[in-house]
Amino acid sequence: MFDLASLRRAAQTIRPLVPPTPQYAWPRLAERLGCEVWVKHENHAPTGAFKVRGGLLYVQGLLKRKPNVTGLVTATRGNHGQSLATAARNAGLPIIIVVPLGNSQEKNAAMRAMGAQLIEYGQDFDEARTEAARQAEMQGYQSVPAFHPDLILGVATYALELLEAVQDLQTVYVPIGMGSGICGLIQTRNLLGLKTEIVGVVSEHADAFAQSVEQGRIVTTETANTFADGMACRMPLPQAFDIIRHGAARIVRVNDDEVANAIRIFHEDTHNTAEGAGAAGLAALIKERERQQGKKVAVILSGANIDRQVYARVLGG
Repeated sequence: MFDLASLRRAAQTIRPLVPPTPQYAWPRLAERLGCEVWVKHENHAPTGAFKVRGGLLYVQGLLKRKPNVTGLVTATRGNHGQSLATAARNAGLPIIIVVPLGNSQEKNAAMRAMGAQLIEYGQDFDEARTEAARQAEMQGYQSVPAFHPDLILGVATYALELLEAVQDLQTVYVPIGMGSGICGLIQTRNLLGLKTEIVGVVSEHADAFAQSVEQGRIVTTETANTFADGMACRMPLPQAFDIIRHGAARIVRVNDDEVANAIRIFHEDTHNTAEGAGAAGLAALIKERERQQGKKVAVILSGANIDRQVYARVLGG
C-alpha cells in the first residue's frame, strides 16, 4: 500500500483533471436521521463517479513502467470503464472495454463517446473479465485489472479530501464493488491516525464480501443480481478481502428497495442524482440510524451514472 507522501503527490497529480469534490452537511438529512450527515459528492467528478481518480493515475504510472504499451483492455460495469477510457484518451491510447450483456446503455454510450471500443459479453462482470483477458492476449494490449495499487492510490484521494476537510468524523459508510474505494479509505484513515469507523456496504443480492468477512475466507456467490451494478461482485479479490477484513468495522447488507429509497431521499433532501451503488452508503446509514443518533457521520455518494428510465422508475416509487 501507499504512504501519506505518495497520497499527497497523487492528489496533486490528478488535480488538473479532477478538481476536489465537495463534502456537504445536509440539514434535511440530519433532521431525517437524527445525526450530522456529511455527503462526499463523488457524483460531481468529471465522469460522474470516483473511479476516474484511479484510472488517470494508473495509466500515468503504466506508461512510465512500460512506455511501449500500444493499447489497453479492461472489463467493467461502467464507472471503471469510463475512468480508463478517459485516461486512455488523454494518453492517446486505444482501449477495448468489455461489459456484460444488458449493461447500462447510458454508461455504454458514455464509454463509446470517450473513444472506447465496446464489446458486450457474458452474463456478469466476472464473465466479461474473462473475455477481456482473451482480448488483451489477442490484441497484444495491456490488460487493466479492476484492483491495483495505483487504482487504490488514485481513488484514495477522495478519502484524503473528506477526512482532512471534516474533523472528528465518527463513522463513514462506503459501498463495496471490487474494493478500491473502501480500501483507499481504510488506508487513508490509518495514515492520518484517525479512529473513524469505516463501514462497508454490499447488496443483499451480491454479498460475497460480507460472507467472506463473516467466514474469514473468500466466498463466491453464484449470482450478483442487483440494479446497483457498482456492487455486483460475486468473486472477491484476495488483496481487497485482506484489507477489508482487517480495516472495516463491519459490513452492512442493503436490498434493492432500501437502495431505491435512498436514491429518492438523496433527490428530495439534496437534489443530487445517485446511482444504486452511490446511494448504498445512505441506505446503510438509514438502516443503522438508531446506533448513529447524535453522531457525526459521512456517506460516500460514489457515483451518479444511472440510466434515465431506471431513475424515473425509482423516483416514481
